[in-house]
Amino acid sequence: MTIYLGLGANDGGRSGNLERAIDELVGAGFRLQQVSPVVESPAMLPADAEPDWHKPYLNLVVSGDADWQPQQGLAIVKRIEKDLGRLPGPKWAPRPIDIDLLLWHEHRSGGGELTIPHGGLPQRDFVLTPLLHLDADLPVGDNGESVFDLTHSVHPIPLWMAIVNLTPDSFSDGGRWRCPDAFDDYLDKLLARHVHIIDIGAESTRPGARALDLADEWARLEPVLGRVAERLQGRRIKPWLSLDSRHPAIIDKALHYGVNMINDATGLGSADMMAVARDSGCQVVAMHSLSVPADPALQLPGERSAVRQVADWTERRMETWAAAGLDLSRIILDPGIGFGKSAIQSFDLLSRCFELRRAGLRLLVGHSRKSFMHGLTGARPAAQRDLETLGMSLALCQQGVDIIRVHSPFMHMRAHLGWAHIASAPADPG
Repeated sequence: MTIYLGLGANDGGRSGNLERAIDELVGAGFRLQQVSPVVESPAMLPADAEPDWHKPYLNLVVSGDADWQPQQGLAIVKRIEKDLGRLPGPKWAPRPIDIDLLLWHEHRSGGGELTIPHGGLPQRDFVLTPLLHLDADLPVGDNGESVFDLTHSVHPIPLWMAIVNLTPDSFSDGGRWRCPDAFDDYLDKLLARHVHIIDIGAESTRPGARALDLADEWARLEPVLGRVAERLQGRRIKPWLSLDSRHPAIIDKALHYGVNMINDATGLGSADMMAVARDSGCQVVAMHSLSVPADPALQLPGERSAVRQVADWTERRMETWAAAGLDLSRIILDPGIGFGKSAIQSFDLLSRCFELRRAGLRLLVGHSRKSFMHGLTGARPAAQRDLETLGMSLALCQQGVDIIRVHSPFMHMRAHLGWAHIASAPADPG
């Protein structure tokens, strides 16, 4: 039995207001269970809105429980809004905090000032996206549709996953974070700018990379995981910490440092990996690949669509994962751009990847700076392919991809916010 509350802020210190609101809710008796990633979205405004109302929101969803009745809960959130500086005013004016009662156990009510489930929930991407990553199977629609079902028509806001390679030999940024001070400075920026996921890996999977001894992989990972865990301690609002590893023993150790996402390039292909994924309670990325590290000599057959081949693989793997006891709502599909695919097949997957979501899994795409772009970038080195990556990322946003994994998250988040202000604008009725 769970209560879901939506929080938003677009005036004053937005993230600080969200943190304070969560603290106030806990102080009022809300037993906090989960806090979603924070997503930024344009303000919903009427055509005649004041110019200074055009301020983007930070939004999140919290889940938990409380010994309140819905009307009592409404009174509590109204009091918290007032305490945090929200004053009576026009409906669409900027606000330091907004707290909505989205779902309240199995309660249903309508009319008056309280409607549960919240009436705008099925149409609002800035609510559906945080809910999606808390519980994709949660029924929220008028006809029992899940959050995932609704995001087929109301595309989710993408979560941005920042790549942090602790390797000397990664294809575009090897050795970048070998200096602890450089990593700490980058971590500060990731936290300040609300990057959704920090994906840390210590073994290169580029073509030609050598397999890494487990002791060496852990020696690279442990000090960084420790620093991240220390920085995240006590924060209400924080990114997911993802571990990019194909070794169950490494993942099992890393869970003690607060890792809440597993990124497996082998697609949960072994019984040991399925077991650690099942028992961890983590979000799990399963990538389609023909070999890890990538072997350019191994590619999908060219006579069939790459999209169809990855979709068929996904359906088979889902049966295996379900039989192993995995919760499929926690699994995220990565089609594995560049792993066993030609450049043409990679472009085909990128242009039609939303079709893969029909299997019922959220979708992650990692295309950043990869060699399949060579026809576009020519002799330009991998580290200089960010603009091409960005153009493709915005096309993925248009398709509704759930998570986009990139080397340059700040550039992508800024570009997406500008894109969203146009893409989400209502059409002129006439």
